[in-house]
Amino acid sequence: MFQVKLNGMALSETENGCSGGEGGETDAIVNTCVLGGFSESAETRALISSLPEIHGDMGTSESATERFLVIMNRYQEQPHLLDPHLEWILNLILDFVRSEDSPPSLVHLGFKFLYIICKVRGYKIFMQLFPHEVSDVQPVLDLLSRQDPTDSETWETRYMLLLWLSMTCLIPFDLYRLDGHLEAEGSKPREPIMDRILAIAKSYLVLSGSPRDAASVLVSKFMTRPDVKQKRLGDFLDWSLTTVSQTNDHSIRDIKVLDGVLQSLAKLFKHGKRDDLLQYAPTVLQCLEKKHLSESSEAMLRKLGVKLIQRLGLTFLKPRLAAWRYQRGSRSLAANLSMSQSAAASAAVTPEVETQEQEEDYDIPEEVETVIEHLLVGLKDKETIVRWSAAKGIGRVTGRLPKELADEVVGSVLDSFSFQETDNAWHGGCLALAELGRRGLLLPSRLTDVVPLIIKSLTYEEKRGACSVGSNVRDAACYVCWSFARAYEPKELEPFVTQIASALLITAVFDRNVNCRRAASAAFQENVGRQGTFPYGIEILTAADYYAVGNLNNCYLNISVYIAGFPEYTKSMIDHLVAMKINHWDGVIRELATKALHNLTPQAPDYMATTVLPQLLTVAVGMDLHSRHGAILACGEVTHALYKVGLQTNSTVVDIISPECLDALKNIHQMLQERKQYRGFGGWLMRPAVCGLIEKLSLSKLPFKNDPVIAGWQWVIDDTIQTLHLASSGAKDGIMVAIVSALSAMCNEYYQAQTGQADSQMQDVLVSQYIEGLKSAQMLTRCGSALALGCLPRFMIHSKLKQVFEGLQQMCTVSQKEGNFTEARRDAVRSIAQVCAKAGVCAHGSPDSVVCSENVAEVYGVLLSSMSDYTTDSRGDVGAWVREAAMTSLMDLTMLVASSAPEILSPDLVKSMMCCLAQQAAEKIDRYRAHAGTIFLRLLHSTEPAVPHIPHREELLTIFPVETTTSLNWNAPSQAFQYIAQLLGLPEYQYHTLLGLTVSVGGITESTVHFSSQSLFDYLKGIQENTIALEQFGDTLLRILRDNLRNDRVCVPFLKMLNQMLANSCFEIFTTQENHQFCVDLLGLCKEFKRSKDISKLSACVAVFCGLIQFQGEVRKKVLSQLLLLLCHSFPVIRKTTASQMYEMLLTYDDVIDPEVLDDVMTSLSDTNWESDLNTVRTHRNQLCDWLGVTRPKVVAKVIL
Repeated sequence: MFQVKLNGMALSETENGCSGGEGGETDAIVNTCVLGGFSESAETRALISSLPEIHGDMGTSESATERFLVIMNRYQEQPHLLDPHLEWILNLILDFVRSEDSPPSLVHLGFKFLYIICKVRGYKIFMQLFPHEVSDVQPVLDLLSRQDPTDSETWETRYMLLLWLSMTCLIPFDLYRLDGHLEAEGSKPREPIMDRILAIAKSYLVLSGSPRDAASVLVSKFMTRPDVKQKRLGDFLDWSLTTVSQTNDHSIRDIKVLDGVLQSLAKLFKHGKRDDLLQYAPTVLQCLEKKHLSESSEAMLRKLGVKLIQRLGLTFLKPRLAAWRYQRGSRSLAANLSMSQSAAASAAVTPEVETQEQEEDYDIPEEVETVIEHLLVGLKDKETIVRWSAAKGIGRVTGRLPKELADEVVGSVLDSFSFQETDNAWHGGCLALAELGRRGLLLPSRLTDVVPLIIKSLTYEEKRGACSVGSNVRDAACYVCWSFARAYEPKELEPFVTQIASALLITAVFDRNVNCRRAASAAFQENVGRQGTFPYGIEILTAADYYAVGNLNNCYLNISVYIAGFPEYTKSMIDHLVAMKINHWDGVIRELATKALHNLTPQAPDYMATTVLPQLLTVAVGMDLHSRHGAILACGEVTHALYKVGLQTNSTVVDIISPECLDALKNIHQMLQERKQYRGFGGWLMRPAVCGLIEKLSLSKLPFKNDPVIAGWQWVIDDTIQTLHLASSGAKDGIMVAIVSALSAMCNEYYQAQTGQADSQMQDVLVSQYIEGLKSAQMLTRCGSALALGCLPRFMIHSKLKQVFEGLQQMCTVSQKEGNFTEARRDAVRSIAQVCAKAGVCAHGSPDSVVCSENVAEVYGVLLSSMSDYTTDSRGDVGAWVREAAMTSLMDLTMLVASSAPEILSPDLVKSMMCCLAQQAAEKIDRYRAHAGTIFLRLLHSTEPAVPHIPHREELLTIFPVETTTSLNWNAPSQAFQYIAQLLGLPEYQYHTLLGLTVSVGGITESTVHFSSQSLFDYLKGIQENTIALEQFGDTLLRILRDNLRNDRVCVPFLKMLNQMLANSCFEIFTTQENHQFCVDLLGLCKEFKRSKDISKLSACVAVFCGLIQFQGEVRKKVLSQLLLLLCHSFPVIRKTTASQMYEMLLTYDDVIDPEVLDDVMTSLSDTNWESDLNTVRTHRNQLCDWLGVTRPKVVAKVIL
C-alpha cells in the first residue's frame, strides 16, 4: 500500500528517461516515472482519423483499439501528461459522434476510444472536458435513449454518454425551458426532460456493469440542481430507500441494485448542500441501520454502507475546521531542510495557543454517535477496502467534533489495539490513527498512548496454523510512522525518536514480508528527512534503502550488522531477534535469525554472554517446538561467535561463558533424549538443530573431551543416519548437510589422541560402522554413510584408506549393475574424491594411507566407470546425477594428483578421462553438457598444476583458445556443438565424441537436434574429398553400433542419425563402388534389429534400409529383400510404414528398379491396404518380389515341441 510512494524519489536520479541504476528491477521502476510528455501525439491523431475507414472491419478496428490501449497505458503512472492533448483528442472523436452520417459502429468505436482515455486520466478530470452547452442536452439524451442497456459489446458508449449527460446537467437554466411544447405528434404528450433524465438514471442504477457507476455520478450532479432538488429530490430519496428496503443481499440481481443505489446516495450526500439534505439524513440513517449492511457477505456493499454513513455523519455536523487541531507550521520538505531548528520551532503554531480560541458552541446531534459506532465497527471489517473507507470517515467526522468528543473517538480507536481483537481491528486502527495524525486531530498529548501501540503494531504477528497473519498491520503501522513524520514538529516526536527509529529499523531489516521491509525503510527515510532527529539516519539510509532491503539474506546477514554498529540500535535488534524471530513459525527465518545473532555478537559480546545466552538456554529446553529449534541453533551460533571474539583477546570461550551456561549447553542433548523429543515430526527439527549445535560447540573447542556427552552426540549422528529414510523428503538434504558438518567438526576436536593422531578405538568403530552402512537396505542410510566417510578428517582415515575405498568401490560397482541406489552412488563418488583429498597424494606412499602409484588406477577406474552410469527410472535419467558427481570428482582428483605427484598419472588414465568428458560434453542434456565442457576446458588450460599426457593438446588449444573458458556458453546448443564437433577430427576423441553426438543428433529436443546435426554435417562435408578420413569415420560409426546393439539408449538415436546422414548423401563417395564394405557391414548389423518388438527402433531401421538403397551392387538386392520382408511384418504399423518409406525411396532413387515395372510397383505400394490380414498382404508382397527380381521369402513353419 505504502511503499510505492518511494518510486517518486527515483525522479531525482534520472532525467528524460535516462536511468540512474543498472539493476533490472531498478530500471523497471525508474522507467515508469521518467516520461517527459505525450510523445505519441502524431500516432494518436492518425489512429483516431482512421476510425471512419476501419470501423466496419472487426479485425482492423480491434487492432487499432489494442494499439491505442497500449499507448494510453504507458501514462497510467503520469496521466497529467495527457492534459494538454485531451481537448483535441475529444473534439476529433466527438466530430464523428455528432455527425448524422456516422454509422452506429463508428459511434461505438469512438466512445470506446474515449473510455480508454477516461480510464487512464480518471473520470473526474476527463468528464469536465465534455461540451455542456444548452444545445448538447437534447442530442445526448436522445442518443442515450436509443442505446440498448443489455448490449454487452457497447457498454463503453453508455458509460461515456452518462458522464456527458452529467456535465450537460450543469447548465444554469431551468430544465422546463428546454421542454418547449410537450404535445407530441400523436395524442400522447412528450415526457419532460427532467423526468427523462431521472428515468434514465434510475434505469441504469439497477443494472450491472460500469454504466451503473456513471449513473451514480449523473444522480449526484442532476439531483443537486436547484430546480430538480425542489421537485424531485424527496421522491428520488423515497425511491432509493424503498429499493434498499425491498432488496436482499442474497440475490445477485439485488446486490447489483443495492450497489447502484448506495453509490448514488453516497455521491449525492457528498456533493449536495448540507441544508438541502439534512432533513432527509435521519431517515436515510434509520433505513441503513435496519438493513444491517455491516453483516452483509458482500465487501462492496459493506464499503458503500460505510461510505454513505460517514457522509451522513458529515451532513449532521456543521462544516468547519476544528480550531483545536494540531497544525505544523511548514509542511514543505524543502522549507524544513532550509530552515534552522530554531526557526522551525518558532514557525510552528502550537496546540496550546490554538486551544485558547473560543469554539463555537452547538449541539451535536444524537445520530453522530450512531455514525461513529458504525465507523468503528467498519474499522474491524475483514476487507481492507471497508477498513480504509471507515478510517477516512473517522478522520473526516472527527475533524468537525469538539475537542472532548474527538478525544473520545481517539480513545475508541485506541481500544482496537487489544490482543483480544483480530488482526483486522489492528489494521483498521492503524489506518485510522494515520488519518487522524495526517489531519492534525491526534494531539501531541496523546502520543504517549499512541506510540507504544504503533511500536507493537510494527512487530504484530499472529500465528494461524502453519502460517501467520499481520503483514498488513505492520505495513499500516509503517504508514502511521510516515504520516507522523509529516504531521508533527521534531520537538513533539523527540521523546519517542529512539523507540520509533529502532522499531522501524527492526521491521526494515528483520520483517519476513518484503513489502513491510520496504514500507519501513520508506517511513524511516521520511522521518530522517522531515524530523532530522533520527540517530545516524543518513548513514543507515545509505545501507538500508528501498532496494537493499529487498533481499532477505542481505538484510539479516549484512545490513543488520552495519546498523547494529551504532550503539543506539544494537541491543534492541538483538532483543528482537531473541524475542520474536528465533521462535518464528517459518524455519528459514529462525535459521537466518540465529546466523544474524552470530554476526551481531561482536557488537555486544558481554551482553550476549551474560544476558542473551542464558535466555536462549532456557528456551532451548522449553516445550514449544519452534522456539526450541531456534534457540538450540542460536546457542551454537552465539557460542561460536563468542569463541571468535575470545581469539582476538587470547581468551577461551570458558573464560567468557559462565559455568552454569557451559553445563546447560552440555545438558541440552540429555534433556531432549530424556523427554523423547528426538521422536516423531518434531524430532526431525531437533536432530539437525542438535547437529548444528554439535558442530558449533566443537568448533568453539569446549572442554568436553572424554565427557559422556560426546557419546550422546555421536549417538544422535549415527541414529539420524540410520533413520533418515523416515524423514520428510523436503528436509532430508538439510539434515544430511547438518550431520556431515557435525561429524567432521566433532572428529577434529574430540577424537584426536594427540595432534594428528586418531583415537584408535573410535577410528575402528566409526570406519567399520559407516562401511557397514554402505550395505544397508535403506537408500538414505547408504547416502549418509558415504558422506560420513567422505567428511572424516585425515587422521581418521590414516591406515584405513584401503578399507574405506574398497567399501565405496564395492557399493558403486554392485549397485550400478543392479540399477538401484542411484543417490547413494552419487554420494559415494563424491566421497571418493573427498577421501583422496583428505588422505593426500604421495607417489611411493602406502596405499592404505595415501593415493599412490599402486591405487591411483583403481580410484580412476571407479570414477570412469561412474561416467557411464545411464540408470533410468520413473524420474528419468537419474544416472546423470552420478555422472555429474564423477566429473567433479575426476577434476578434483586430477588437479590434486597433478600438483603433488604428476608422475603417477599414466597417459591411458588421462586419455580415458578426457575422452569421457568429451562424450559428456557432446550429449543432449544442457546442464550436464555444460558441466562436462567447463571441466574439460579447465583441465586443458590448467597451468598450476598442468595436467600431463592430454591427447592432442596442441590441436585442442587451437580449437578451444583460452578465451573460450569464459565466452563459450555450453548450455546453448548453438554455441557448444560447433566446437565439440571439431573433436571428430582428432582420432583419440572421435569415438567418444561421436557416441555423445549420437544421442544429441538422434534426440527429440528440436534445438539440440538442429545444432548438433548441423555441426556434424559441417564436419562430414569437410572430409568428403578425404577418403581415408571418411572411411575412418565409417569404421568408428560401425564400432559404436556393434558396441551398442543391445543398448536402446544409443541404437535408436544412432539409427535416426544414420538416416539423416544417408539422406544428406554424407557417404556419396562410397556409393560409386559396388558392394562397399561399409554398406555390407552396416546392413549386417541393421539386420539384427528385425527381431525387435520396439516400434520406434523398427521404424528407424526401415528408414535406414531405404537410405542404404543408394549403394550399388549385390548389397542393393539384399536391402530390397530386407524391406520386402518387413512388408509382411507382424505389426501392421510397420508394414504401413515400410510401404510408405519404400514409395518415397523409389521417388528419390528412380534408377533402383527396371523402369518397365516402376509404375506397377509404385501403384501396388500406394494402393494396397498394408494393414489388412497377413495372407492378403503376402500376395501383394510376393508380386512385388517378382517385379523387383527378388526371391520370394518362404514362410517358416513354427515347430512346437
